[in-house]
Order: sequence, then C-alpha cells, then structure tokens
Amino acid sequence: MKAAIYPGGGGAIAIEDIAEPAPGPGEVLIKVHRCGICGTDLSMTRGETWDYGPGQFGHEYAGEIVALGKGVEGLKLGGRIAVLPSGSCGHCAGCAGGNPVLCGEGGSVMAGFSEYALVPQANAIALPDTVSLSDGALIEPLAISLYGVRQSQMTPGDRVLVLGGGTVALYAIYWARRLGAGRIVAASRSERRRAMCLAMGADAFVTFGDDELGEVVDALGGPPDVVFECVGAPGMLTKSVMHARKYGRVVSLGFCTQPDPVMPSLASYKCVTIQFLVGYTLKDFQFIADRFDAGHVDPATIVTNQVPLIQLPETFSALRGPNEETKVHVVM
Repeated sequence: MKAAIYPGGGGAIAIEDIAEPAPGPGEVLIKVHRCGICGTDLSMTRGETWDYGPGQFGHEYAGEIVALGKGVEGLKLGGRIAVLPSGSCGHCAGCAGGNPVLCGEGGSVMAGFSEYALVPQANAIALPDTVSLSDGALIEPLAISLYGVRQSQMTPGDRVLVLGGGTVALYAIYWARRLGAGRIVAASRSERRRAMCLAMGADAFVTFGDDELGEVVDALGGPPDVVFECVGAPGMLTKSVMHARKYGRVVSLGFCTQPDPVMPSLASYKCVTIQFLVGYTLKDFQFIADRFDAGHVDPATIVTNQVPLIQLPETFSALRGPNEETKVHVVM
C-alpha cells in the first residue's frame, strides 16, 4: 500500500510503498477514505521542538472496515468508522481525566495518510447511516473544539470572542452557538474568513488592529466573558487577556509551539483565568457522530479542497505559504 512517511527532523515527506498491515486481536483494518490536513501536521513536521518523529502520520480520518481481527465484536466488514487517533492505557493520570491525548502509554493511531490503517476496536467510532465517511473525517477537529467549549464552563448567554479563523476557531464558533452562547464575535488578521465565521454562527467579525478592542466591545455589547484563543501564535495570549472582562476566562486552543509571554500583572488586575487545553474525550467523538447532522450549519462547509495522497508533500508546501484554504482533505 502507499503511505505518507515523515522521516522526522524537518525532513521531506515522501509517499512510499509499505506492507499492507494485517489486524491482530482486537483490531480492525480499514480502507482509509480521507484524512484532513491539520495545522498541527504542518507545525510538527518542521523539525522544531515539537516533532512527530519518523513514521506514518495523519489523525483526522475515517474509513471502511475491510478485515476484522480475532475477538472484535460489534463491528462488521463494510462498516464505516471515524478514528480516535490516540490510544488509551486506561490507568494513567491522563486516562483518569478521560482525555486519551494525555495518555503516555496508549500508543498512537495516527496513520490516516495511507491507503489502509490498523485501528484498535476501542478507537473505532461507528458512523450512523446519516453520516458519510467524508463527514467522519471532520469528527476529530470538531471534537477538539467541542472539548474546549465544554471545558471553558461557558454558560448560556455568555459573550464569546473567538480569535482566529482556522478550523479550530470555526468549530469553536459552531459549538459555542450550539451550546447556548449569547453574542459571538470572531476576530482574525484577515477579512477572508469573515463569511465562514458568520456561517458557523458568529454575530460579527472584527479584524485585528488598533481599534479592535472597542469594536469587539461594541459588537458584543460588553467585553467577552470567554475568549477562545485559536491562532496558536506568539502574542495571542496577551491579546486574549486584553480582551477578556474582569473575572473573565481565556481558553488556549491554538497549541502554540513557541514561547508566548503573558504579563502577569495585566492578567492579575482582571483576575483572568487562563486555561490550556488539548485533546478530547471518547464521549465527545460519540456525541458528534450521533448528532453530526443536527446543527445549525453543515460542518463540512469548511472543506475547501480535496487532493489525492500522491499530492500530499506538495500540498504541505503550499499550505505553509500564503493560501486561501480552510480545510484540505486528502482522498485515498
């Protein structure tokens, strides 16, 4: 089979021919249908401090079961699944909190940029008939934002500011709207995401600049109760604190991989709570699979392009430069 291989250390991604795996006990083999390209994929294949390391990768994927390992029950050949890409040992501190991404022993199931992938049954999320495989590949990024909104303790009617216009930001808007936010403002450096942010449920869109603090307050009817930082670039935490109301909450979902200083006195004089999050729970995945088509807008609206696996290396290069894409799916 063909698979994308990252050698680590910022080396060039290559599409290689490797042996097709066979499922062991408790595993299923899937024919991968598609896998989304995540901003984390781009940042963690640059050879910086946070790096995937050598091997296969790709974590936003879904596919069809083509073989069953011994002992697998409740799944069948031809069944369609989304994949929770983090293994769980079930007994460490990360697993105790319900978040498999924090598990240090469960192993990785990141093999989405390949024609076939082995998936432990515990990581296979069966898709209802109403959810396509294309939609299934969006469940992982939807789960990141759902987890963030839920963990923020946002309450119905809260004023919400979302910084950024990428996938995590768009889905933070989507879930904040579905889970009862009052007014929602999206803020980004570029106008090009305005229409998408409004489609996901934002009431207004503001571009970063000298007047943004006042514009956000005007659009929300007051400073935000909750700020979701979804950019992941230096300076965004300070920007978030500046926007937040007194006793407000800042939730970092941007996963910045560089130092991002915050002036403690600025945050202290507002008594701002800053929360750092990554990952999701199995319940988040199942919730989304069961209710994918019950929202106010189609989550697939953010998919702007589809490319074949063979074009993955050049697509990564293009996405690292100026581009008009939101979510690109690799189709096998």
